[in-house]
Amino acid sequence: MTDRLTMQDPRAQYPQPPFPEQPQPAPGLAREMDPTPDHGETSYKGSGKLAGRKALVTGGDSGIGRAAAIAFAREGADVAISYLADEEADAQEVVRLIEADGRKAIALPGDIVNEDWCRRMVGEVVAGFGGLDLLVINAGRQQYRKSVEEVSSEDFDRTLKTNLYALHWIAQAAVPHLRPGSSVITTASIQAYDPSAILLDYATTKAGIVAYTKALAKQLIERGVRANVVAPGPIWTVLQPSGGQPQEKVRTFGEGSVFGRPGQPVELAPVYVLLASQEGSYINGEVYGVTGGAGVA
Repeated sequence: MTDRLTMQDPRAQYPQPPFPEQPQPAPGLAREMDPTPDHGETSYKGSGKLAGRKALVTGGDSGIGRAAAIAFAREGADVAISYLADEEADAQEVVRLIEADGRKAIALPGDIVNEDWCRRMVGEVVAGFGGLDLLVINAGRQQYRKSVEEVSSEDFDRTLKTNLYALHWIAQAAVPHLRPGSSVITTASIQAYDPSAILLDYATTKAGIVAYTKALAKQLIERGVRANVVAPGPIWTVLQPSGGQPQEKVRTFGEGSVFGRPGQPVELAPVYVLLASQEGSYINGEVYGVTGGAGVA
């Protein structure tokens, strides 16, 4: 882990490729990645920006969701994380980190392709915390396919249900509980603006997330609730080696950015905190790119 508070050359701040090949079956575990991603376990320092808040982060076991969950707890929020049962080992590490900061944690294993689970999950958070005011809809499915002929109906259906349908189900269940000052944050991608040929279904859903969130923001501001999007570029998460990229691309992942490396999940955490906190009170319907210099349209 690096000291994020010390001034340094950002190009050399984190590991640069080449990385070893490291195939994992989906959904994969962050603990098995080489190099180990920095989610902020020791590097994120909080300052009370979310004191007393109650958060739900989907996909909170690893990657960007894990970084957001850790940061939210360090900033004073109680945090519930959803994840797949196969990710239990990673999820329990996050629960321990949240509790080590003196915050309440709720672990929610389940598959968000199931509409009933999405709705019950929100109910469990509201019951467990006595409310909900921060919603990060982040969990995603990414499995590369080399050609359009290889994207099966099962692939397309599962990607859309994980990345888009679940967004709708969770938001629909959560909105009645969000009071003025609450915040909804979704995770899109640079793929929404500059899609890779091998991520046809994934890129489609990320463009949909941008449009959905922008429309939702126009509705929710009438309730005093903000909604915004974070659009990452190449970030070193378990999505990549567990089928999100071919192994030859895992070896060079992030090499094409102007930094010469992929981003680390913790490098997105401050953006999620800003959008969640009252410091972001005039930010609504925006897309925040954290793309390693590639920008978003």
